[in-house]
Amino acid sequence: MSALEGKTILVSGAGSGLGRTAARRFAAEGAELILLGRRLDALQRTLPGARRISLDHADARAVAAFADQCPPLDGMFLAAGQLLTGSVEDSPIETFDAMISANLRGPWLLCHHLGRRLRRGASVVLVGSNIGMRAIPDSAAYSVAKAGVHMLAKVLALEWAPRRVRCNAIAPGPVLTDMVRGRLSRTTDPKDELKRLAQVNPLKRLGSEDEVAALALHLLSPDSAWTTGTVIPIDGGAAAVY
Repeated sequence: MSALEGKTILVSGAGSGLGRTAARRFAAEGAELILLGRRLDALQRTLPGARRISLDHADARAVAAFADQCPPLDGMFLAAGQLLTGSVEDSPIETFDAMISANLRGPWLLCHHLGRRLRRGASVVLVGSNIGMRAIPDSAAYSVAKAGVHMLAKVLALEWAPRRVRCNAIAPGPVLTDMVRGRLSRTTDPKDELKRLAQVNPLKRLGSEDEVAALALHLLSPDSAWTTGTVIPIDGGAAAVY
């Protein structure tokens, strides 16, 4: 039997990057998918046969309205997010607000409104970041928001435990997603910056979307039934060593 056979899994940020790759992996493991994202055409390209919802996860009214007609869920993988760079002193407050909205407010709202839709024994995986665990230059607001995501997973693990609903966060290092490609394109030398990124962990390479999706699959499956409240780095060892 496949790991997610017969389970209904919601994926946010499913139109690209980690969300798209994970959704396809979950479908291959037997899950029925509900895909959330801003663009229906992108969700269509992810999985043409899945239920697709155009939604800004940071819009409280839109999330509440969706929750009223969402079916019972066996799991959620909340991968939607955005990256803007800058230091604390140099970033305008609009950058801070945007990073909190895209990376923390959105997951908070989905968990706030959809928690009641989670079946007993469900599992939720939040996508944090390894730079929410360790500071690096020029990513201040994003890092602070992702650190909040990590604590959100721990708080939810406590609050949902009486229903045997688990919540964990994963903390990827640099993965060659569209978001990272966008960041590279804004540098003066994208090729050199890519080489630099590949050196920021002991394994000396970027991760792949498939590797992150495999960890998310494990956390959503019954194989991780005693794992909750954790923040798991998946970053080639960077958070442990550097």
